[in-house]
Amino acid sequence: MAEFLREQGVPVVDADQLARDVVEPGEPALDALIEAFGPDILTERGTLDRRLLGKKVFDNLALRKRLESILHPAIALRSQQAMGLLRDRGCRLVFYEAALLVEAGTHKALPMLVVVTASSENQRARLLARDRDLSPEEADARISAQLPLAEKEAVADLVLRNDGTVEELEAQVARMLEVLQRRLKDSNG
Repeated sequence: MAEFLREQGVPVVDADQLARDVVEPGEPALDALIEAFGPDILTERGTLDRRLLGKKVFDNLALRKRLESILHPAIALRSQQAMGLLRDRGCRLVFYEAALLVEAGTHKALPMLVVVTASSENQRARLLARDRDLSPEEADARISAQLPLAEKEAVADLVLRNDGTVEELEAQVARMLEVLQRRLKDSNG
C-alpha cells in the first residue's frame, strides 16, 4: 500500500525505517538498548544485530515490553518530526505506516486510522517471504506480538482487506484516496 501511495504522490512516513534510523550508532536509543540488553546485541561493526535482539525478546513479554519502552518513544519523536516537516512543506495528506500503531497508542493522535488486514495464513506467508531468514516459529512469535486484527479493526476509521491480488488492494487504496482528497477539497471551502 505504501509504495502505491508514494506512486500517487502521497507522502508516507515509514515507522520501520524510523526504527532502523533510531538505532544507528551514536543514537541515544542504541545506547539505551546496549544498557538494557548488553553489548552482545551489536555486530562486529558496532551496529545493532536486529535478528539477535529479536530472538531475545519476541518470546519474552517482559523483555519485549522493555524494548518497546525504549524504541516507541524514539520512533514517535522521529515520526512527529517527519510529519512536521511535511506539514511545513504544505502536505495536507500524509500516511504513517506502522505495524504497531495501535499497540503503541499512536493512532489516538492521528485524525484517521486505516487498518489493512489479511488472513492469518496470508500474514504468515507474507512475513516469511519478506524476511527469509525468519523461521516459521519466529514469524508466529512476531505475529502474536501484535494485537489481534479484530482489535485493530475495532478502532479503525477504515479497513482495507488485503487477501487478494496487489491490483485489488491498489483499487481499494485508489478509492480511499479519492474520498480523502474530496474531503480535503471540501474542507477548504
